[in-house]
Amino acid sequence: MNPEKVVFGFFIVLALTLNFGFFVGEMDNAAHHNVYELFAVIVVNIIALILKFGDRSQMGAVLLATSLVAVLQLITAALVWMWAGHISGSGLTPDAVASIVSLSGGAMLANVISVILLIIETVMLRR
Repeated sequence: MNPEKVVFGFFIVLALTLNFGFFVGEMDNAAHHNVYELFAVIVVNIIALILKFGDRSQMGAVLLATSLVAVLQLITAALVWMWAGHISGSGLTPDAVASIVSLSGGAMLANVISVILLIIETVMLRR
């Protein structure tokens, strides 16, 4: 068993599961979406992104692209949360929460694609 592959797979799956945990709940209810969970999702996705930089294969390029998409959408979601919660005068409205959750849903889709590609790559390995 390759410990590097275990860590790589761990962070890819953890990114998906944390993102799913943040995404689940009423779309416009801020009480169902914890800001600390969003922070954890961003950190784990950035770690997964960094781990994908070493692979120079075509599959590695696609995995890196999915991570870039996920991180971009999650950082945008955090910026929307920061804007709505701290800068704008209206506060964290249901519309703002819906935008944040939608962006995290897009990131979750990118994470699903990463996990599917990881499974495909694992199945294609020859002993």
